[in-house]
Amino acid sequence: MHLSTALGKVLSTKQEYLDVLESMGMKTVEDLLLYFPRGYEDLSDVRTLFDAPINQKVTLQGTIDNLKLVRTRTKKQFVKGVFIDTEGASAEVIWFNQTHILRMLKNGDEVILTGKLVEKGYKLQLQSPVFESAGRDIPLHSGRIVPVYPQHEIINSKWLREKINLVIDASNEFVESLPASVIKEQKLIPKTEAIRILHMPKDGEELEAAKSRMAFEEMFNIQKQALERKQEWQGETQERLKMPMNVELIKAFFASLKFSPTGSQKIAIYEILKDMEKGKAMSRLLEGDVGSGKTLVATAVLANVIMNGGQCAFMVPTEVLARQHSESIAKMLIGFKKFLETSKEFNIDMHIPRVSYLTGSVPKTQAEEIKTKLATGNIDLIIGTHALIEEGVQFKDLRFVIVDEQHRFGVNQRQRLKDKGNPHFLSMTATPIPRTLALTGYGHHDLSVLLEKPGNRKPIETKVVSPNDRKTVEGFINHQIDEGRQVFVVCPLIKESENEDFAEIKNVTSEAARLKEGFLSRNIALLHGKMPPAEKEEVMRAFKDKKSDILVSTSVIEVGIDVPNASIIIIEGSERFGLAQLHQFRGRVGRGDHKSYCFLFTTTTQQAKSPRLKAMEKHDSGFTLAEIDLKIRGPGEMYGFRQSGMPDLHFASLLNPELVVRARQAAEEVLNV
Repeated sequence: MHLSTALGKVLSTKQEYLDVLESMGMKTVEDLLLYFPRGYEDLSDVRTLFDAPINQKVTLQGTIDNLKLVRTRTKKQFVKGVFIDTEGASAEVIWFNQTHILRMLKNGDEVILTGKLVEKGYKLQLQSPVFESAGRDIPLHSGRIVPVYPQHEIINSKWLREKINLVIDASNEFVESLPASVIKEQKLIPKTEAIRILHMPKDGEELEAAKSRMAFEEMFNIQKQALERKQEWQGETQERLKMPMNVELIKAFFASLKFSPTGSQKIAIYEILKDMEKGKAMSRLLEGDVGSGKTLVATAVLANVIMNGGQCAFMVPTEVLARQHSESIAKMLIGFKKFLETSKEFNIDMHIPRVSYLTGSVPKTQAEEIKTKLATGNIDLIIGTHALIEEGVQFKDLRFVIVDEQHRFGVNQRQRLKDKGNPHFLSMTATPIPRTLALTGYGHHDLSVLLEKPGNRKPIETKVVSPNDRKTVEGFINHQIDEGRQVFVVCPLIKESENEDFAEIKNVTSEAARLKEGFLSRNIALLHGKMPPAEKEEVMRAFKDKKSDILVSTSVIEVGIDVPNASIIIIEGSERFGLAQLHQFRGRVGRGDHKSYCFLFTTTTQQAKSPRLKAMEKHDSGFTLAEIDLKIRGPGEMYGFRQSGMPDLHFASLLNPELVVRARQAAEEVLNV
């Protein structure tokens, strides 16, 4: 028998069972041995009837006697017997609807039983216990730590334990998959031993050693693959990618600002610029909480690249955000140029940065003109949407690409940007990702994190609100609008759903109409993703110019919208959003000088008591909320890793930072990176 042997040749079972095994992904002995338990029951504590607890599952050893088949008046059948333990005490044993027991047991057999011990009148009774012969060298179903497997309708854990026991010796054929240096350094047991123990553990200590070994291997493989992707991205060293950090330029940039950058921003700028000096394409993820100043970091780096004569591209997910960035970044860069012209402290000669904007809604003639300028090197920085990766867009010397909210773009879209010049790559996200998750899911990037927020931003007061308290909150909103403030209202749906399950969920269309009736003297605007780009832009511009008081929107306002005068955000159906997304929404307010508020309305009164939503009231750190969300919802739900090709983890845990870091360091040593 070998690992490659078909199960049909070694298992004596019906074809029906073999077909089910195949549907579960098991065709060979190797497949069966790699079908690991989902958990374990410790049944190793063998008791006597004298010291066994009542109404609990217990394991007992003794003799079976007086076996007989009993028929009831209703024609039901059960097997009845007497169990006598090693000290002579006895209990009644009953197996319901299991007449085959009489073929498997006979009076006088020594057995190990596991089942719930109950009192029936003056007698002790075991109902339908699991049993096996006490004479077996290694018990399978009781008297030990028992593996519990993922089951099928006709294939249960007991059946799997018996079949795996028949092929367990083949586990010696598994080839070691970790480098010898890693096994020695990490003090891991061999793979063959780990697989055997996972199916047949002798005690808790060796089981933990086997789990640790397999957990490390899972995480090591993920980290190694991520680092290999990074190496593939970086390619060979290129002289054109070597861009010296102009320290005087960065000092001057800081001096041109009306505030001092945070320590985190300075460190991130330094890390990025040091990467760019190496001549290998940088691959770095910049993550920071809402309002932590990622755009300023990006602008400082852009200034250094432009100073070195390189072209830059900045890709964002929405046209509204592209327009906003093109205005704010151009303003900052041009303001910096003017500062240099008047500065007596800094002697830096920098041309006026040539910034342009390209999205799908830019008129064709204008777009062609922009493309020509890009191809001839007459644009330093192009900011836009996925229009930047179209075939007709060519660069003279693309050296630096920034992708904002990278999880909104596919791998192929990012690759198409790379193909336009093999540039340095900076990905930015305002979705705080716990470090262990970032190293795992985005392990092909180096990591820079912004932990502080610039300036003296006031905390946003957050309240989870039951539908019963709507009138009170709306009265408060009316008063705030009287004071000159503006309000965001976020709804999960664009219009009323035909699905009855969503009938109570708020939608933008109906909510805007309701608010127009409730706030007769106020201007109510409406925004959603299906509107034409020009119309969306006009709605946002009007809101920013204070021409509307309340903006009712879908999640399209989640990223990057900057309206300092908006001090209240209402999120309808808040129970439908993850904490990270709720925190993103909340970040749309608190950008001005006024006290800001976030009201999380729930669809039902009961949902307003949710501990998950209450976490929003207690915590204003996106990283803390991300940790909570990770524990509750799991990484697949939070970050779309199920769609990203990252394998499910059987043993390893993303909540184990020590394991993630150990595996990362080991992978770096093996690949010499």
